[in-house]
Amino acid sequence: MEWLKKLSDAVTYIERNLDNEISLDEAARIACCSPFYFKRMFSYVAGISLSEYIRRRRMTQAAFELQRTSQKVIDIALKYGYSSPTSFNRAFQSVHGISPAAAKSEGSTLNTYPAIKFSVTVTGGTAMPFHIEQKEEIRVVGIRRPLAEEAEENHRKIPQFWQKAFAKGQVERICSFGNQKPRGILGVSEYKGPQAFHYYIAAATDSPVPEGMYECVIPSATWVVFESDGRFKESVQDIFRRFYTEWLPLSGYEYAGLPDIEVYPAAESTPAAGHSEVWIAIKKEKEN
Repeated sequence: MEWLKKLSDAVTYIERNLDNEISLDEAARIACCSPFYFKRMFSYVAGISLSEYIRRRRMTQAAFELQRTSQKVIDIALKYGYSSPTSFNRAFQSVHGISPAAAKSEGSTLNTYPAIKFSVTVTGGTAMPFHIEQKEEIRVVGIRRPLAEEAEENHRKIPQFWQKAFAKGQVERICSFGNQKPRGILGVSEYKGPQAFHYYIAAATDSPVPEGMYECVIPSATWVVFESDGRFKESVQDIFRRFYTEWLPLSGYEYAGLPDIEVYPAAESTPAAGHSEVWIAIKKEKEN
């Protein structure tokens, strides 16, 4: 559960700097991961994006100060990092539903978002089938598209990418040269930095890279493999959420930070549901 403590320490840093500049790099350093993986872990564990959490917390503190002090709206806006009154007003209204000026009035209704505290809780009782597998390097070949660092945007873009790939016959072509494990059509998220973040529709193969396609080589690793039946989009997202909130805190493992692999059955048209797997690279907590 060491990773959960690191995540909590990073949130403590954020809380102490709500009225200062918050460095994503510093928060990620405290959490012992890259900025991208820190934001990703946070969104799954907290249920909201990191940027939205910071905005809610700053607007909560701003609301308290508007009501209990005589400071001007512009001064409070500057304190919480907004150089423009318009942008502060927009952010404040998105959280509280009223303007900062209206918040100064007695009797105005405001929303409070307390600081997040992470802890292990008893959940569900719903089975989460998995097995651990050691694999030498995995080489995948296919098509890819760049992704944003915000998960919400990617959740919209990835389904569109799949639809276009099926419509152009690219998925069928990729399936034709898949000859390694994991077998099937794969969705692979590879992060090498803000300018090198890609999602692949690919197959595991030792075949040459066809023109117009790309390869991604994932080093030897220990993998936890989760299986699921149901609608693909909901099943895969639920697995990642439960991995971070239920499986990882009690497993004795840490997230290894390698590309994640989604495994779907080979198909000629876009399937909505069926059997899928999610492969996530892990390492023992004592490893550095």
